Amino acid sequence: MTEVRVVESTAERTDAFAVRQTVFVEEQGVDEELEYDEHEDTATHFVAYDGDEPVGAARLREPEDGLGKVERVAVLESRREQGVGEALMEAVERQARKAGITKLKLHSQTRAKGFYASVGFERRGEEFEEAGIPHVKMYKPIG
Repeated sequence: MTEVRVVESTAERTDAFAVRQTVFVEEQGVDEELEYDEHEDTATHFVAYDGDEPVGAARLREPEDGLGKVERVAVLESRREQGVGEALMEAVERQARKAGITKLKLHSQTRAKGFYASVGFERRGEEFEEAGIPHVKMYKPIG
């Protein structure tokens, strides 16, 4: 069973970053300089656990009033297609609502756009490249 927590401790933050390191840097080849940025200290971070094992991560920012940007959603390869991503997105949406956010946006890797569509996001615009990976913008009203 997956438990998603809003990161409140250094240990939880370390666990979230470890998942991101594994998925984005090691598996997908994203440069660490791009993966970890100036928003780390101001974003709300999430970490998904299976028991004591961190298996997923995400972060949420509010770049403008009422608009939340979901970023760095990652699930360990061995745990994909097991509901971890859905649990992360539910937790992010719940936290966004608490913060008064009424609309979410994200940049989905094109290979993950079907997942985000399945949790209510709609694609807008053309494909673009970010960190050397094809992406599309997606939005979801939550207010």
